[in-house]
This record gives sequence, structure tokens and C-alpha cells, in this order.
Amino acid sequence: MFIILGASGNIGSQVVKSLSEAGQPALAVVHSAEKARAFEGGKVAAVVADVTDSDALRAVFRRGKRAFLLNPPGDTSGDSNAAELATSRSITDALADSGLEKIVVASTYGARPGAGVGDLTTLYDFEERAKASGIATAINRGAYYFTNLAMLAEPAKGGTLPAMFPAAFTLPMVHPADLGIVAAERLQSPIDDTGVVYIEGPERYSFGDAAAVFARHLGREVTVATTPREQWEDSFRKIGFSDEAARSYARMTAATLDKLDVPPSPRRGRVTLDEYVAGLVGG
Repeated sequence: MFIILGASGNIGSQVVKSLSEAGQPALAVVHSAEKARAFEGGKVAAVVADVTDSDALRAVFRRGKRAFLLNPPGDTSGDSNAAELATSRSITDALADSGLEKIVVASTYGARPGAGVGDLTTLYDFEERAKASGIATAINRGAYYFTNLAMLAEPAKGGTLPAMFPAAFTLPMVHPADLGIVAAERLQSPIDDTGVVYIEGPERYSFGDAAAVFARHLGREVTVATTPREQWEDSFRKIGFSDEAARSYARMTAATLDKLDVPPSPRRGRVTLDEYVAGLVGG
């Protein structure tokens, strides 16, 4: 049995789908009865579990042999860093005496030691805690999600693509479904398939490329409007981020722009930026 955290999300749902298509038994872990009902009548069983309850989560892990671990994003209206570190601890504490033989951990490009740099540091903490469990650990570091562009569709229709990054800055991107496919593959691979794998889309893109793709599908000119660095924190606050979260996300943006470690040979997904934007705007 494969245990899948975040089974109703963009990545976890694809993990479940891929395993189901392969005829593998999976247990979808979700955070509400409403989410669980979506699995009723299908081939995949679902269980409601709170990832902040280590004992309850350990009982779920004991029902399988391998698990996909995803640390949910913290609420940005509060201290998102503290929230993510707390769930990182809770999930990895649940690994003790779980009986799992292998885990696949969802992480991010740029994961690094430190504190207060958004996902880059909270997911590095998640990686390290997972490895410390002594269970065979495969780590999938994913590039910037195409789905982050969804909120830009409306301003793009007006001719502007807001971004924290300069138009020419190349940022590896990936569709979450491709991350789910690779996670399902590594769940089923030999137990010694461990360590870090980087995953991104078929090619690398800049926000200028993204603007050009939106322009093509919208049939109008779209230009990148880059937010100056000194305005980053205030921009996050204006969309509801707390002071702590705004500071953390601004630091993460700076770390990505100033020193992004780009792997020479990542695993390449299939979904292109063009395909994603076409589905997003109906082009």
C-alpha cells in the first residue's frame, strides 16, 4: 500500500492517479471529510488525517510500506514559516516506528539551510528531518510551478504580467502534474533509488517568455511589469500577507534572483508552458 499526503492537491492527485493507472493500491490522505468524499466510488481509499497530529498520522503510515510526503504551505496571513516548520516536525516525527520502508519527499529548487527564507529553508528542514528518520529517502526538488501563473491571467488580459523578476530572468518552471508523475515513479522504484532528483518542464522560461505565450493566446500585447526589490514586502502585504510572511517571501524571491542553483541535467516533464497557458485562458 502507498500512502499519499496532500492527495487532493495538484501534485498529490497526480500521484494517486499515476499509481491507480499502474494498478497499485493507494491510500489518499486528506484533511477534510469533504475532500474524502471525492474518492468515494473509486479505486482509491481515502482517510482524513490532521498532519499536526503525529500519533494519528503514524497510525496511517502503518497501513502502508511506502509514502509520499508533502508539507502543506503555511497560512500567509500569519507566520507561514513557523507553521511550515511545525508541520515539518509533525510529519517527520510520525515516521518513527511507522514501519515504512521508503519515502518520497516533495521539495523545491533552491532548498538550503538557514531560516526565514520561505520554502527554501522550510523544505530543506523537511528534507533533513525525513532523512534523519533512517527510512530510505528519495527527494524530489521541483521547479517554480506553472500554477503560480494562474493569478496573473486576469492582469494579462489587460496587457500586463506583474512579476517580481525582470522579464529576461530565466526561471526553471514545471507543471505540478509532472512532479506527481515522477513521485509515483520513485515510489515504485527500487528501494535504493534515493537522494535528490530535480524536476522541471521541457525547457526553461523567463517571464518575458511567459508574457509572449499569454500574448499569443490572448491575441494582444502583454508586457512584464517588474516590481522593484524595495517594494516586494509591501506588495505581499497588500495581498494579505502578514509582516512575517511578507518578509519571508521577499527573502525567498531575493535568494532565487540572486543565486539560483540550476542543475545541469534535471528530469524533464512533458507539459509545456504553452499548453498550460492555453488551458488557463481558453486559447
